[in-house]
Amino acid sequence: MRKFQFLTSLVILTSILLSACGAAAPTPEVMMDKPTEAMMDKETATPDAMMPKETATPDNMMKETAAPDAMMETPAWYQVALTDAASGKTFSIHELKGKVILVETLAQWCSNCKKQQGEVKKLHEMLGMKDDFVSIGLDIDPNENAADLKDYVMNNGFDWLYAVSPAEVSREIAKLYGDQFLNPPSTPILIIDRKGVAHPLPFGIKSADDLFKVVDQYLKEGM
Repeated sequence: MRKFQFLTSLVILTSILLSACGAAAPTPEVMMDKPTEAMMDKETATPDAMMPKETATPDNMMKETAAPDAMMETPAWYQVALTDAASGKTFSIHELKGKVILVETLAQWCSNCKKQQGEVKKLHEMLGMKDDFVSIGLDIDPNENAADLKDYVMNNGFDWLYAVSPAEVSREIAKLYGDQFLNPPSTPILIIDRKGVAHPLPFGIKSADDLFKVVDQYLKEGM
């Protein structure tokens, strides 16, 4: 009887083991988590999706940044007609574009101005005859006139352009380069290069040698 019970139990146990072995073993595919709907809804990151909508190229950057020459506005006083005291002929800074121009603001009563113009005269002698260099003396004293300026130029042997500065020109020069340009004893001078850009020089009397060094470097520059 006990032997029969033992055999019966053994048969039942064997059946259970065989049943368990018959179950399908888990495969890698089954073990992997299936993507959820939430995950499927998200757009996969592709190279095109990761790239900005408009890549920065030289052409694109040029649209946003204007060229320096385009941004630089020509000063209004360049267009104003000036009358040469000696000849009576009119001229303007604009008409002289492409040349190197020395502009000095002055007054006839100013002794420092006369000394500075003496150095400018020496500068002309150092440079010789140059068609691409022009000097202009602008009388910014509103109490002085063209007739007196002509006598001043002739008496001192200054043979370059001189003109009485119109009020609008004097105002803009002061606005652009500083009020000191309306103070003749500080001997203000600026150099306008071939492209029309003005370069104010340090105040005080400049020697012909110092002026030559500055002017020569602009004369060597092309357009």
